[in-house]
Amino acid sequence: MASKTNPVQFFQQVRTEASKITWPSRRETMISTAMVLLMVIFAALFFFAADQLIAWLMGLVLNIGN
Repeated sequence: MASKTNPVQFFQQVRTEASKITWPSRRETMISTAMVLLMVIFAALFFFAADQLIAWLMGLVLNIGN
């Protein structure tokens, strides 16, 4: 069974661990954000094109387009 940590020790440990956090710089955040947005746009365009192609092929197969 694990020993219990008293609240004071717990908050000291939390403070110690929190001091180890390294936050990204503003530049790194902007680059990451831009890359995510770019990938979202590419994915949206890809799935739109795939959906249109599949719809066109289904129209040909089922002869709905006439």
